[in-house]
Amino acid sequence: MSRFQTLLAGERHSFGSLAEVMAKATPARSGDALAGVMAESDVERVAAQMVLADLPLKLFLTDLLIPYEIDDVTRLIVDSHDAVAFAPVSHMTVGQFRDWLLSDVADAPTLSGLAPGLMPEMAAAVSKLMRNRDLIAVARKIRVVTAFRTTLGLEGRMGSRLQPNHPADDLKGIVASTLDGLSFGVGDAVIGINPATDNIPTAMALLQMLDDLRQSYHIPTQSCVLTHVTNAIEIINRGAPVDLVFQSVAGTQAANEGFGVTLSMLKEAHEAALSLRRGTVGQNVMYFETGQGAALSANAHHGIDQQTLETRAYAVCRAYNPLIVNTVVGFIGPEYLYDGKEIIRAGLEDHFCGKLLGLPMGCDVCYTNHSEADQNDMDVLMTLLAEARAHFLIGVPGADDIMLNYQSLSFHDIAYLRNSLGLKAAPEFEAWLMAMGIVSETGHLGESGAEALRLLEAAQ
Repeated sequence: MSRFQTLLAGERHSFGSLAEVMAKATPARSGDALAGVMAESDVERVAAQMVLADLPLKLFLTDLLIPYEIDDVTRLIVDSHDAVAFAPVSHMTVGQFRDWLLSDVADAPTLSGLAPGLMPEMAAAVSKLMRNRDLIAVARKIRVVTAFRTTLGLEGRMGSRLQPNHPADDLKGIVASTLDGLSFGVGDAVIGINPATDNIPTAMALLQMLDDLRQSYHIPTQSCVLTHVTNAIEIINRGAPVDLVFQSVAGTQAANEGFGVTLSMLKEAHEAALSLRRGTVGQNVMYFETGQGAALSANAHHGIDQQTLETRAYAVCRAYNPLIVNTVVGFIGPEYLYDGKEIIRAGLEDHFCGKLLGLPMGCDVCYTNHSEADQNDMDVLMTLLAEARAHFLIGVPGADDIMLNYQSLSFHDIAYLRNSLGLKAAPEFEAWLMAMGIVSETGHLGESGAEALRLLEAAQ
C-alpha cells in the first residue's frame, strides 16, 4: 500500500512517490503537462495537496527526489543543510509550516535565521499549499540585504536592473539606452548587458565602456556583461574591469552540464571575482539567473515538476552569496508557462521560495510574443512583486528587448512602482540621483527632464 494516499469525495487517491505528490500538488502549468507529471484533474490536485499538507517536513531530509549518488545539486543541498537552524520547525508537517509562516511569530529575524535550515524542496512543498496572497504576505516579511557599490534589499526600497541590450552590440546605442535608463532612476541593482555576440573580445569592450561611463558620471552601481562563466574567468585573468560574474543555473546536475556549468566552475569564478575587491560597500559578486522549465527543456528533469526543480536551482545560487538572483519568469515560452495566469503564479512562487531560502530574489517580469499573455499581465505581476518586496526588477527601453526578442518592463514601469508604492532606489544610488537632479528630495522624478537631457547630450 502506498505511503502517499488519501480519501476524497469517496474516492481513494494514491501516489507512488514523494516526487509524484509534489508534481500533482502543483498548480496547473503547461510545462508539467508537457513532462507528463501534472495532475489529471482538479480533484486529483486537491488530493495531492491534502497528502502533501500532512507530510512531515523532515521527510525531505531522507526521501530525496534525486539520488545523492547521481546528482551534485542533491549533494550540495544535503551537505549544506543546517540542522540547528531547522530545529524550530523540524516537528511540523508541511501544512503546519504554512500556517506558521503566515503567523506573526514568523517575523523577519526568525525567517532569516530559519533560511539555512530549509531545503529547497521544503520551500517548494509549502508554496504548493499557498494562494497567491499567501506567497506575497510571507515574502514581504523577509529581509535579505546584499551589497557591492549599492546596498540592496533594505526596507522601503526596490532595486532595478538597467538592461540596454543592442542587436549589434553597438557601443553608442548601448550608451544611449543606459543614459536613458539612468534618467528614469533605473540601474541601482546592476547595469547588465546581454551581448548579441558572446565572446571574450566583445565582452571586454562592453565591460570597459560601462566602467568608463560609471567613472565619468561617478555612478554608484555595478555593471555586468552576461557572458558564460568560463568567459568571465578568462576576462578576469586578462585584467578587464569585472564587477559581477553572471551565470544561468538550473536545479539538476544534468541541466547545469547542459549549460556547460559545474559547481567547481562557479566556485572558481566566485573566488576570482572576490579577489578583485572592486566593491565599496560590500563584496557580493555573483549574479545568477534561473527560470522554470530549464531542466525540462534540457531533458534533465528526472520526472520532477518544474517548480520544484526551479527551487533546487536556488541551492546552487545560495552557495555563492550572490548580489542578485533573477527568475526570468516568462522568457522560456508558452510550452512551460502558457499564459498570463501561469506566468503570474510562477513569478510569485519563485520570489517566495528564493527569499524563504535567504536569497536576494528579483524577477524579469516578461513574456515571449507567442505566449497567451500581454502587458496587462505584466502590470499585475510587477505590482504584486513590488508589494512582495522583490529585491529588484528589470527595465528595458520601451519594455521591448529588440535583441532577445521578448517583452519585459520599461523604465517608466520602474518609476511607476516606486512612485505608486512609496519605494526608493538603493540609498547610495538615490543620493547620486538627487545630486544629479534626476529625482527630487521626495524621490520622484524631476518634472522638467532637464538633467536627464543633459546626461544624454553629454554622451554625444
